Amino acid sequence: MFDEAKIGFAVSVFVSIQLDRQVDEALKKFESAIALMPEIVDCWLMTGNRDYPMRIAVSDLMAFELFLTGKLTKIPSVASIESFIPVRQVKSGTFPTL
Repeated sequence: MFDEAKIGFAVSVFVSIQLDRQVDEALKKFESAIALMPEIVDCWLMTGNRDYPMRIAVSDLMAFELFLTGKLTKIPSVASIESFIPVRQVKSGTFPTL
């Protein structure tokens, strides 16, 4: 694992996306759009009331604001965006030894 802060990405923001509808075409278009966004380092399609939780890595909060308003909010079919700014990482996962 590498230190993202050392290469200029000191801030991680967790974002949860809800699409206006979860149908194949909307999912494909959303996934194609975010594939072109290097700021998104992790993303999952989930069950439940939110469709896509993701982790965004940026240099600072101003960069996150620019990413949010300039890219993420421009994707068609995004109904809502909820963001979470972590205070500190408590645990980083590793695979257990069997």
